[in-house]
Amino acid sequence: QVQLEESGGGLVQAGGSLRLSCAASGRTFSNYAMGWFRQAPGKEREFVAAIRWRTGSTYYADSVKGRFTISGDNAVKTVYLQMNSLKPEDTAVYYCAAQLNYRGTYYSTRVYDYWGQGTQVTVSS
Repeated sequence: QVQLEESGGGLVQAGGSLRLSCAASGRTFSNYAMGWFRQAPGKEREFVAAIRWRTGSTYYADSVKGRFTISGDNAVKTVYLQMNSLKPEDTAVYYCAAQLNYRGTYYSTRVYDYWGQGTQVTVSS
C-alpha cells in the first residue's frame, strides 16, 4: 500500500501564491509518475499537472500552464505544486495521485492507483 498526504492548501486572494506538498509513505515507493488533480463543487475531477519520476518530464493542463509548476524530490518521496497568479476559478479540492506503471496517459484519473485525501484551495476575488 502507498499512502499519500497533501498539505499546503488554504485561503488566498486572487493573484497570490500557494505551494502544495504531497508526501508518500508505505511500501517501497518506485512509482512511475505523480499527478495533481482538482475538483470544484459540482464538477468532475480534472487533471492539473503530472511529473514522471525517472526523467523529470512534466505535463500541465492548459488552464494552469505558465502559472503552476510541479516538481518532486524522490529522496523524500514528496511532490510539490507551486501555484502562482491564482484565480478564483482555481478554487477546488486538490488531490495528489500515484501511477505505478505507465498506462498510456497522465491526464486521466483512471490511470492512477493511489490517491490522497485532498486539500482545499480557496481563491477569493
